[in-house]
Amino acid sequence: MSPSLPEFTLGVEEEYQIIDPTTRELRSQGEQVLAEAQKTLGKDIQPEVYLSQIEIATPVCHTLADVRSALLYLRGQVIAAAAKTNSQIAAAGTHPFSEWAKQSVTPKERYQGLVRDYQQIMRELIIFGCHVHVGISDREIAIQVMNRARTWLAPMLALTANSPFWLGEDTGYASYRTLLWSRWATAGPPSSFASRADYDALVDALIAARAVRDGTKLYWDIRPSERFETLEFRVTDVCATVDEAVMMAGITRALVQTCYEQVVQEKPFADVRPELLRAAQWRAARFGLDGDLIDVVNQRSLSAPDLIETLLTFIKPALETQGDWDEVSTIVYQLLENGNGATRQRAVYQQTGRLEDVVDYLVAETARGTVSD
Repeated sequence: MSPSLPEFTLGVEEEYQIIDPTTRELRSQGEQVLAEAQKTLGKDIQPEVYLSQIEIATPVCHTLADVRSALLYLRGQVIAAAAKTNSQIAAAGTHPFSEWAKQSVTPKERYQGLVRDYQQIMRELIIFGCHVHVGISDREIAIQVMNRARTWLAPMLALTANSPFWLGEDTGYASYRTLLWSRWATAGPPSSFASRADYDALVDALIAARAVRDGTKLYWDIRPSERFETLEFRVTDVCATVDEAVMMAGITRALVQTCYEQVVQEKPFADVRPELLRAAQWRAARFGLDGDLIDVVNQRSLSAPDLIETLLTFIKPALETQGDWDEVSTIVYQLLENGNGATRQRAVYQQTGRLEDVVDYLVAETARGTVSD
């Protein structure tokens, strides 16, 4: 990498489902699993809004090998902790059939406040995502990188869509999690900003209007982190496999690096309207890899493989600079051949007609290759 470029460190957060191994339903064992897992993981594991959820966060990673190693270890430790409470762990954007009304809120004021503030949409928000942080210390450049990276959110979502089922039904969407999440006022693709000051002014206005309590309540698909010197990408469902999570970490970092270089070189960019970005996101959530997506820059419909190939071409120099091209491209092409998480979940259901078997499949995929000791 050029000495003039930042390192672009990585961090990955994953939200998991806690599963009853007998019924395969969500299980409100978050406090018990957390207590067990914290014995080995400490602050790298945290509660979530509902007791049937739990979240891990990798340490700061410098390579994709670091990401892979951290995720395999963290998943393994959470799975082992869950087993001690007679529970299992699954990674998918929604549970195939558990009812939202049966889920218990974690007894912390922060989470109970969210339910009070947002009412029904919060009560139904039993969803599980993956967030990738990429380190950028220059907060001004981070905004300009976000302006450019936002045009590539749809193919990133299509690759990782992993939530086709909801309340026992096939929703017809590859990522129904995206639709549940999109009901929030501060969700979805961000607008573009002239500067960091422009961004900060909007945040201040939203806080002053009591639309949000603070900057952490901006839930856009990309945002500057309030806690770290990173850009945080929040668009994807949690991935069933570590391979897919590693792939998305590699794509995200390469996208940030590519956009960063364009900012430094003062290259122009397509300032795509937010309405078009939202339409592209809806199409990716609806069809995943199994239909046409929207090329927002050229304003045309394009097959998912063709648009993803365009993304790979755009970020290939950065992937090669990082030494990640072979690993990332191999996983991408495997997904294009075998299907994303949504396609694979549906294939299991079509074979057996049992959503319990889909949960078993997700439990097995989540555990693949993990380290429990």
